[in-house]
Amino acid sequence: MSLTLAQARTIIDTALDKARADGAQPLALVVLDAGAHPVATVREDGASLFRFDIAKAKATGALGMGADTRLLAVRAAANPLFFQSVVAATGGRLALSPGGVLIRDVEGTVIGAVGISGDTGDCDEACAIAGILAAGRSHGDVQ
Repeated sequence: MSLTLAQARTIIDTALDKARADGAQPLALVVLDAGAHPVATVREDGASLFRFDIAKAKATGALGMGADTRLLAVRAAANPLFFQSVVAATGGRLALSPGGVLIRDVEGTVIGAVGISGDTGDCDEACAIAGILAAGRSHGDVQ
């Protein structure tokens, strides 16, 4: 099953609702399909200049490395030279901060990723997960 526009909009709307309820800073969000193509994007009023680029790098990095960016950040701390090489090799399409979360279908297959940037990594990630769950999808890393 592929990621639909309706699901992407639910992810974004729910993530933004959570962000506002939690008092988060203005966010940028990107929802990508499994091929890293944008399905839906949004930048809230007041989100700073690079927020969209960071959100896209979180989502793309999660897809490209097969893991949420929280786990990638832990791996990068243990192997910084490798991850510096990956960032260089991919033209910066990997952000090593929580907020890039894989989207899975009911069978556990990765069908896309959400990237959010604007607040703390923990807040960005929590908003992404809330959106994914509201869209009836699951999340998590490839083990």
